[in-house]
Amino acid sequence: MKSRFTEEQIIRVLNEAESGIKTKELCRKHGISQPTFYAWKAKFAGMQVSDAKKLRGLEHENGKLKRMIADLSIEVMALKEINAKKW
Repeated sequence: MKSRFTEEQIIRVLNEAESGIKTKELCRKHGISQPTFYAWKAKFAGMQVSDAKKLRGLEHENGKLKRMIADLSIEVMALKEINAKKW
C-alpha cells in the first residue's frame, strides 16, 4: 500500500514527537491515526533521512532478488519434469 507520506516526512513527524509534543496532538496535526504513528515509530525510530533512503533501496533490491529466486525455482521444477519424462 502506498503511503501519502514519504519516509522523510515520517521521520520529521517522529522527530517532532521526540521534542515533547503529545502523540494525540501530533496525530491530529498531521492527520494520522495513533496506530499509524506507532507503526511508523516501530519501523523508523532512531533513523535519519539518509537511513530511510538506504532502507528503501535495500527493500527494493530484496524484492528483485526474491522474484529472481521464484523464477529460477520455476525453471528448475520445469527442467526436472522434462528430465523425468525422458527417463
